[in-house]
Amino acid sequence: QVDLMESGGGSVQAGGSLQLSCVASKYTFSGFCVAWFRQAPGKEREFVAGIEGDDTAMYLESVKDRSTISRDNAKKTLTLQMNDLKPEDSAKYYCAGRVQSDCTRDIYRYTFWGEGTQVTVSS
Repeated sequence: QVDLMESGGGSVQAGGSLQLSCVASKYTFSGFCVAWFRQAPGKEREFVAGIEGDDTAMYLESVKDRSTISRDNAKKTLTLQMNDLKPEDSAKYYCAGRVQSDCTRDIYRYTFWGEGTQVTVSS
């Protein structure tokens, strides 16, 4: 059983929207940082958005004005709404969780990971 499970990926045209979801199983989730990362072929995994234990959100600069991250602690669910998608947003998106309240862009500081969901944006 995986700790985090993502859903909501798919193929869209540029300018479209997607909502990614992540559900936690064993991971406590509440009070901790949970985040989204993405990895395109041949590139390093990069931080996209995170939400801290106090609900403070942080974003990658290139998605900041067209994305919203949110969490539902009761349902142990993390959501990323992405609008005005661009071909450069194409990647596999991963949900990640820490056991600390604050978020970091460093992938090595995350303990829990999902298996990812693919997002493909065509021009």
